[in-house]
This record gives sequence, structure tokens and C-alpha cells, in this order.
Amino acid sequence: MQENKILRPIRKVGIVGYGAYIPRYRLPAREVARVWKADTSGEPSGEKAVAGLDEDVITMSIEAARNALARAMIDPAKIRAVWVGSESHPSAVKPTSTVVAEAIGAVPNTQAADWEFACKAGTEAMQAAIGFVGSGMAAYALSIGMDTAQGRPGDALEYTAGAGGAAYLLGPAEESLAIIEASYSFTTDTPDFFRRANEKYPEHGERFTGEPAYFKHISAAAQELMRATETKPEDYTYAVFHQPNDKFPKRVASSLGFKPDQIEAGLLVPWIGNTYAGSALVGLTAVLDVAEPGDKILLVSYGSGAGSDAFTIQTTEELIKRRKQAPSTQEYIQRRTEIDYATYSRYRGKLSMK
Repeated sequence: MQENKILRPIRKVGIVGYGAYIPRYRLPAREVARVWKADTSGEPSGEKAVAGLDEDVITMSIEAARNALARAMIDPAKIRAVWVGSESHPSAVKPTSTVVAEAIGAVPNTQAADWEFACKAGTEAMQAAIGFVGSGMAAYALSIGMDTAQGRPGDALEYTAGAGGAAYLLGPAEESLAIIEASYSFTTDTPDFFRRANEKYPEHGERFTGEPAYFKHISAAAQELMRATETKPEDYTYAVFHQPNDKFPKRVASSLGFKPDQIEAGLLVPWIGNTYAGSALVGLTAVLDVAEPGDKILLVSYGSGAGSDAFTIQTTEELIKRRKQAPSTQEYIQRRTEIDYATYSRYRGKLSMK
């Protein structure tokens, strides 16, 4: 009975290819503080990635997908599903996924859809892809988590709401860089963060976003998955948690029994901010860039509303052979151009012209 909680496909499924994309522009937190705070003593550290004038969820998803395909080394015409999870799809009706599928050469024999569930839209799409491939309905399915996250001017979100994300091509375990051994989802109705229709900026519940939202859901998902798979924190080489800020993932990791060196490789928020639907997934790309064959990874996302998806993943020998086929996540992080708040306002449409 308890085993039924855990999601395991009939056919073993893994990550055949993965790829990140992070825009080059960076807005330092100190610049946000300069504009909105009179007293900047003890100003915040870190910075966030900002999409350029010619970038959106579609263009960034295409770049990440091409990186995943470069590592997978397969014909994109074999992909039977292209799914994009995001909070910031460019159009309310026109799908993001169809444009991405066309750009990478996956059309017309493919299923395409856009996914939503706040910051876990990307892992939600990944679970669906596991089901598609694991059932034998498809040889390959592409899942993407990507955002150009918004924060109201002067709001706390402006310090960390970044842009970027990652793409994962799921396929047969025997071709995989890493095998997804099991997953589990924990979901409740917890309205900690939301954006109503026709509203430009999201609302959030201040401290309510930590408890009973983020910490409850991530902890429950991680604990149940480890219980069901009979694993412990010390069995994992790496752990990646959703990163709304620098403090939350460190706190939840410690409470679950993970050590700082287990989460360090995937903790990217100080350099690129919270990439929302791409947050946990882009952290996983950074881990895959440095992992060794046989390493076990725990991945736990969080989406406001609220829910968490947890995965246990084990790397294979193929990882070393193919990860150099596309730029690493650290290469994207190091490729930076610092901008000021005025440039950020222009790039992100903060100034209304009508």
C-alpha cells in the first residue's frame, strides 16, 4: 500500500541529455538596494540573471533544448513530446512548446503542451515525460523548466527573481547519462504565492512562504521518497532543492540531515537568482556537470500553491562521455555582463509607456 505512493515506471527511464541556459546580464542585489533603500549598510549580497530585450521563455528554452540534444546525440524527429513549464509564457493562449518543438526539429509527429505549477512546472513536466517513456508510448520526451521571473518594483522578490532554466531529454535507461530510479509528489492547497489573471506581478505571503509552505512540502517529499527507497542522506553524493533564496535550501538540507558539501554544487541562487520553474532543474545541471559515474542525487522541487516533486537519480558511465558536448552551467554563470537598475527596468518592461 505504501509503495503505491512512489512513482516508478514499468520501463526504466533516464536522462539522455540535459542542458542549461542562463542569460548573460546580471543585476547585483546591491543595485536594487541602492534604488529602493535609503540605508544600504548591510546591503544584500548576490545577483540575479536578467533576460535581454531579445530573450524570453521561448528563446531560452530553445537554447537549453539544443544543449540537451547535443548531449543526447539523437535525431530530434524521434522526440514524441515537448513540454515547457513556466510562470512567464510569452502568450496567454499561443503555446510556447509548439515554437520550441518547431525550432529544434521535433515537429510534426510530436505532442506539445505548456505546463504550470509555479516553480515546479519543470519537474511536473519531467514526471509526465517519465510516464510517457516508461509506459513505452514514446522513445524520447523533452521536459523544460524556464522563466523570466518578475517581481514588483521595490518588492523583496526583486532581489532574487532571476531568469534562466534547463531542459531534460528523457529516454531509455540504457542510453542515459543518469537513471531516474523513483519519484514522489507531495501536494496540498497552500496559497503562499500567486498571480491572478491580468495581474503583472505576483503576490506572496511573506513569512507564510516558508512555513507551512516551502519547508513542509520539501521535507515531506524528501522524507517519503527516502523512506520508500530505503535510502538515507548519507547515501547521496549530492542533493538539490528549490532555491527561492540562499537561506531556505541550506536550512531544509540541514533539517533533513544533509551536509553543506552535498548541496554546494547545485546551489546557484547567489549568482543567478531564483529562476522559478528552472530553479531546481538548473541546479541539477550544475551537479551533472561535475558528478562521477555511480553518484546518487536527490532532487526536490517546490511550487507555490503548493507542492513538491522529489526524485532519486543515479549517474552512469555515459555522463563523462557526453557532458562536454554542450556548455556547462558554470560557463553560463561566468559569462556575465553587469547592468544597473535603469537598464534592468528597460529590459524587463518596468516602465509603462501607455
